[in-house]
Amino acid sequence: MSDMKEMNMNNSMNKHNVEQSLNTCTQSIAARSSVVRMKRAHSEHSSPSCTYPRTRSIASRLAARSSVTRMNRASGFTLIEVMVVIVILGVLAALIVPNVMGRGEKAKVDTTQITLKGVAGALDQYKLDNGRYPSMQDGGLDALVNQPASAKNWLPGGYVKGGYPKDSWENDLQYVIPGRDGRSFDLYSFGADGKEGGEGNDADIYYQP
Repeated sequence: MSDMKEMNMNNSMNKHNVEQSLNTCTQSIAARSSVVRMKRAHSEHSSPSCTYPRTRSIASRLAARSSVTRMNRASGFTLIEVMVVIVILGVLAALIVPNVMGRGEKAKVDTTQITLKGVAGALDQYKLDNGRYPSMQDGGLDALVNQPASAKNWLPGGYVKGGYPKDSWENDLQYVIPGRDGRSFDLYSFGADGKEGGEGNDADIYYQP
């Protein structure tokens, strides 16, 4: 009888030990499974962040190189294109430059005509003050700047400012007394070439009363 009880107790203890061992193994397996799952999850989560920037960096470099290549191709000019541009610029210069220069000379002609009118007015004032126009013995137009001995009522400071009157080309104006065709005097500029006669802008420019 006592042997039976002892056997039952031993069986009960063995069963308890087996259950504890099974629980321990189950917990260990569960713990290992949890660790494996965590590693897998970490690997799956972290792997893209490690590789994506590198992949994106390579793709960005390739895209940048491709863009630079396209820009170089687009901005490049062939020798023929450059020559065509040069020819076009030459044609435009041939058309525009003469017109611009012509307008500049025309403006000088107009300015000279205005100067002639102003000097003619100074000569008229000289005549009012001194009874006659300055003669060549008085110095001609220089009598408007420097007082001749014959000018008793000469205007203090002179009749023109800035020295002997000049045209737009910085050439002295011409004065002849008496003038042609019964005029009191001739007042004129030699024009652009600074010489008597000529045509176009080189023609003499006369004061017209």
